[in-house]
Amino acid sequence: MLWLFIPLSFLLGSIPFGLLLGKLKGIDIREHGSGNIGATNVFRTLGKKPGILCLFLDFCKGFIPVLICKHYVPESTVGQSIAVGTALAAILGHNYSPWIGFKGGKGIATSAGAIAAIMPPVALILLVLIFIVVTFITKYVSVGSIATAIALPLLTIYGSYSHGKIADGTWNKPLFIFSLIAGSLAIWKHRANIVRLRNGTENKIGQKKKEATS
Repeated sequence: MLWLFIPLSFLLGSIPFGLLLGKLKGIDIREHGSGNIGATNVFRTLGKKPGILCLFLDFCKGFIPVLICKHYVPESTVGQSIAVGTALAAILGHNYSPWIGFKGGKGIATSAGAIAAIMPPVALILLVLIFIVVTFITKYVSVGSIATAIALPLLTIYGSYSHGKIADGTWNKPLFIFSLIAGSLAIWKHRANIVRLRNGTENKIGQKKKEATS
């Protein structure tokens, strides 16, 4: 029965909150901005309040199912596998929602929620030291997201090493596999952003506002 957390997490993750918030405003978010249903495009297209709400809801899609799952599954290899599967299912549901033709967002907020539930210290480091700092320096949300995705498996390895778990073979292998897949998914979903970054056409934070003013 505990394996049911995985499909239920996928269904929760598949709810396209960005699209629904756009519909409430009479806008199909997929036809505006980057065409993405994630919080960044909602923020740019619909404004600050809908963007923050979308960010919160997408975060909860990853956080809530993993938190509930961890409460019920045993602390064993099987339990770890179920928790990791639940976390990945939420991200995949967001990225490939069956309600919109198996398309979706980039999964950053949902991944953040899942990571915050499954390994809170890593989530805090990723947010404060990687995402916020890199985004602030470069002014590109996409660069901050990609840097965070690259750092995720590295931090997972370091966490195991610093607690002396790698040497005795007891480190959390399912968690490391999760970090590799989640990080790779995030980078893959940003492939269009990478092309725009190489071409110099990626939007910086506040760029549209400056252009409108000028």
